[in-house]
Amino acid sequence: MNCAARRRLLRAAPAAVLLLAVTACAGDAQEAIPAAPSSASASPGQQDTTAPTSSSPSEKSTAMDIRVTLDGRPVEAALNDSPAARDFAALLPLTLDLEDFHGVERVADLPRKLDTAGAPAPVAAQVGDIAYYAPWGNLALFYQDGPAPSADLLVLGHLDVSADQLGRATRITLEAAS
Repeated sequence: MNCAARRRLLRAAPAAVLLLAVTACAGDAQEAIPAAPSSASASPGQQDTTAPTSSSPSEKSTAMDIRVTLDGRPVEAALNDSPAARDFAALLPLTLDLEDFHGVERVADLPRKLDTAGAPAPVAAQVGDIAYYAPWGNLALFYQDGPAPSADLLVLGHLDVSADQLGRATRITLEAAS
């Protein structure tokens, strides 16, 4: 195993443990509340991340709604609450010309690179995902499922649009929701 693969594995392990803890608590909301303090006392850092995640309504309330048009047609969209997504929201409004990349995604250059500090564990992009590829500083809109998770690709949000419509898109306008 090379160094890069080891680093990815080490970064993914805490997220996997947290996911298992949240999943175990999600089955019964009554038990999730008492279980959190006992696991939090063993690891104080987990208490902060576990509490908001154990309730899906609070998770959804942290998403940032945005207004998006693809080739002049409005589509539903939201950004997640990651630091990179908040930095991206600070760039809005944006109108970007899209180009195809490897028959999987539509890409466009951003006016500047985004702050990726505090990025969540990498996940594989899925159809409709709005992502940021850090090495190139570009926006990627996936109309096919993306490759394996990579620390260089940060999912910022999601578009509620068909793969076909997204695959043909040539221009996107993104604005803060009012």
